[in-house]
Amino acid sequence: MHQMDRFLVLCLGVACFGFSCTGRAPETSEPPDVRGLNVVAGQEVTFPFPLTGEARGPWFFEGSLPVRVEDGSGNTVVEHSAQAHGEWMTEGFVPFTAYLSPSVAIPPGEATLVIEKANASGLPEHADALRIPIRISVDTMTVKVYFIKQDQDPQRLDCSRVDAVSRTVPKSVAAARAALEMLLAGPTEGENQAGFITVINPGVTVASLSISDGVAHVTFSSELQQDVGGSCRVTAIRSQIEQTLMQFPSVTSVRLSVEGYADDEVLQP
Repeated sequence: MHQMDRFLVLCLGVACFGFSCTGRAPETSEPPDVRGLNVVAGQEVTFPFPLTGEARGPWFFEGSLPVRVEDGSGNTVVEHSAQAHGEWMTEGFVPFTAYLSPSVAIPPGEATLVIEKANASGLPEHADALRIPIRISVDTMTVKVYFIKQDQDPQRLDCSRVDAVSRTVPKSVAAARAALEMLLAGPTEGENQAGFITVINPGVTVASLSISDGVAHVTFSSELQQDVGGSCRVTAIRSQIEQTLMQFPSVTSVRLSVEGYADDEVLQP
């Protein structure tokens, strides 16, 4: 082989190391178009599971992008649309949430989480996807999350009234945080149809949660405070959070804080 040819082969080998020779990262690596996911390769996942992350605007179409889970045989066992939180017609990153809840029982074992670029054109050159290997777990527990049920008499409105729905979460010592994250994911489509709503802003995340001497100290992201006004809504938000946390015997009261705000500024009418 000519010396220059050997040099080119060596360069191509180095260039393709860790990537496919099409220039794309392996499907199990987080590409630059999707980031900040709350799931990593090999993680055990128990359904229902609230998936959160960020994708670049072109991955969305009309504010959503497809998400699915395939079992070990490649069959789709969960299918959902992730919803953008904020303006999606941008080249920048847009936060999204997808509530993954199967309609049938899924056996435990190897699976793949697939986050697809919305491709309204159907053209293969516009298709893209991130595939993450996961493990489906069945070691679960049931917790409650509290939403607003729209069946109250407006003449006797109780802004603190919330009603419980059940969620299945991974069985762990972090059950309180799991329940809180399920609350922030919001009602399912079926619960919405049954009249359940949340008055908590979309895109809110838990920055920290600790429980000491019966007091749950929770710090939320700044989205909790955005455009929140009116004593009734503030009361309802507090009630949703407090009741969700106080279902656990270790919690007798809740103290809320928000990143970027003084404690006395949090959820004020």
